[in-house]
Amino acid sequence: MSEAMLLDVDGVEVKISSPGKVYFPEHGETKLDLVEYYRAISGPLLARLGGRPLLLERYPDGAGGKNWFQKRVPKGAPPWLSTTVVSTPNGTTSDALVAKDLAHILWAVNLGCLGFHVWPYLADTPEVTDELRVDLDPSPGIGFDELREAALLTREFLAEHGIEGHLKTSGSRGLHLYVMLEPRWDGFQVRAAAVALARALERRHPEKITAQWWKEERGSRVFVDFNQNAPHKTVFGTWCVRPRVGGQVSTPIGWDELDGVEPDAFTLSTVPARVAERGDPWAGAGERPQSIEPLLEMSEADMANGLMDAPWPPVYPKMPNEPPRVAPSRAKKA
Repeated sequence: MSEAMLLDVDGVEVKISSPGKVYFPEHGETKLDLVEYYRAISGPLLARLGGRPLLLERYPDGAGGKNWFQKRVPKGAPPWLSTTVVSTPNGTTSDALVAKDLAHILWAVNLGCLGFHVWPYLADTPEVTDELRVDLDPSPGIGFDELREAALLTREFLAEHGIEGHLKTSGSRGLHLYVMLEPRWDGFQVRAAAVALARALERRHPEKITAQWWKEERGSRVFVDFNQNAPHKTVFGTWCVRPRVGGQVSTPIGWDELDGVEPDAFTLSTVPARVAERGDPWAGAGERPQSIEPLLEMSEADMANGLMDAPWPPVYPKMPNEPPRVAPSRAKKA
């Protein structure tokens, strides 16, 4: 492995140790290749991650090796590093890295961070959630064609209610649809909007889309994972490279590309040229903030009609109006 190198990143000195270490064994891309990837797409990357807290997914030996999630910035971090206090669902706090600029991203890459999981708010305004994240998750028997269709149906539904959505690959098997929000709502309200959206889609397309939290109730349908919007929940970052051996990227795409898209073709080696040629499909999205009032009205109507809240993930405390947090088959046995 090559000797350490020092990079001047917009006036900040960032050390890159062992730049020749292979991080992605399928094609042999190295730590330095990952550094150069983030430098090449820094504009679009920081447009989405800039100012947000980050959960680090560390693979010091590269994709496929040992790994762990790290919320706390380790001791000995440089004094220029920006952090912010974040909370877990049970109230535990820690100092998390803030994506202040490219130097902060590359500092984490040097630690072996092969995945950035991003909070849906800016570190300066943690009380305001400014992204609704629609995670379209394939159930067993569901392929990418079904995900494509579900994405289009979701877009159609949102458009009927005056809401603009933006599409990206997840870097893995799913698709993500983001709505950039007016700075008016907290995480509980945004999750309520996500639950209402999932239920409305299921009612309209019951054979294709499900809002059922328990896997045994989903069948072969696309699951709209509303709990990705639970307060304190992070989602894999836009433009970020997954810790897969092929170095796949969670890549924004235009709606006109959906029919022919091959998500696994978007890697750290191919995405920079794509951005140079096509630009950022999400450019300007933050300048058109959207309202979720129509979805919140649906949520209120659901509650008025006797629906309970949807189940929360197991790491969260029991919530008001939440049904018993037990799979239906286990409840029947009990």
